[in-house]
Amino acid sequence: MKKNICKWYDACPIVDFAEQGKLDKKWVENYCLKGGQNCQRYEMEEKGIAHPDNMLPDGTILSSSNRYL
Repeated sequence: MKKNICKWYDACPIVDFAEQGKLDKKWVENYCLKGGQNCQRYEMEEKGIAHPDNMLPDGTILSSSNRYL
């Protein structure tokens, strides 16, 4: 089965965080590999709205104290 990879995949820090072990890979699997479906980051990027690198796909802001979500 071919995955529908988000067009922002290569530029998304969420992917980097998961690859570095700072974030559970479920975020990439549930959003990035599903074409950005229901991803707040994707929606904001499409509208040209600035958002922090530590914003999770569900809109939650990741702090240094809540790693591995």
